[in-house]
Amino acid sequence: MRGLFWAGLDLVHPRIVGVLNVTPDSFYDGGRYVDTSRALEQAMQLAGEGADLIEIGGESTRPGAQAVPLEEERRRVIPVVECIARVLPVPIAIDTSQPEIMQAAHEAGARVINDVRGFRYPGALATVARLKVSICLMHMRGEPGTMQIQPVYDDVLGDVARYLMDRAEAAQVAGVTRADIAIDPGFGFGKTQLHNLALLGGLEHFSRLGYPLMVGLSRKSMIGALTGRPPNERLAGSLAAACLALASGARLIRTHDAAETRDVIRIWEAARGASPAAA
Repeated sequence: MRGLFWAGLDLVHPRIVGVLNVTPDSFYDGGRYVDTSRALEQAMQLAGEGADLIEIGGESTRPGAQAVPLEEERRRVIPVVECIARVLPVPIAIDTSQPEIMQAAHEAGARVINDVRGFRYPGALATVARLKVSICLMHMRGEPGTMQIQPVYDDVLGDVARYLMDRAEAAQVAGVTRADIAIDPGFGFGKTQLHNLALLGGLEHFSRLGYPLMVGLSRKSMIGALTGRPPNERLAGSLAAACLALASGARLIRTHDAAETRDVIRIWEAARGASPAAA
């Protein structure tokens, strides 16, 4: 990955994407950061602990979650983006599927857009191409409200990889630069536990597709199913999964726990003989 950049980040070192949900109902931190001042405090903490990118989400996409009206999503996220952009030098990502929110968040200071729906809403790809932002394409089967109702794949690794490559091609046709595209297989988004484990065991398949690989496993239900622990007790399992992802070529680790994930990355790099990134 030497010389590979995405969103202004040199991916010779794995990078941390700090999760900041400004929602009342996200599965782990829902309701904690709905106040802008609290959100800023958390963003500052994540950055201080080593997050290379702060990702703000205004729509819960946990299984069973209901869609958020456009103006409610705007009310939740735009003041937070504006506030953080004024205070922190760390790049800001917005997690949204709505082209209008993409535009408004960019105007407020966001430079990266992550879309769990793979930029499939009308106008989404045209918007990010015009804004010239870096993007992350994620795989999700169905919608959050229904995605866990009997998801079926012929070949989960092949099906997810083909979807991501198709969306990456569509993004480039729309005008997004290849160097601005990262991919995410979407753990827990329309997948059973067996599907999730197959993806985790086969992550090298995705790291060979030619795009930076982002992985989001932090405190998810698959960790809970394996350990029997609730979200607030899933840190150890999340870090173990992050280490497996690093070994399989992931360059972007999406997490609620930046400090602990930074420790994992530093030890993993040192064991490989690499010089760890400065904290």
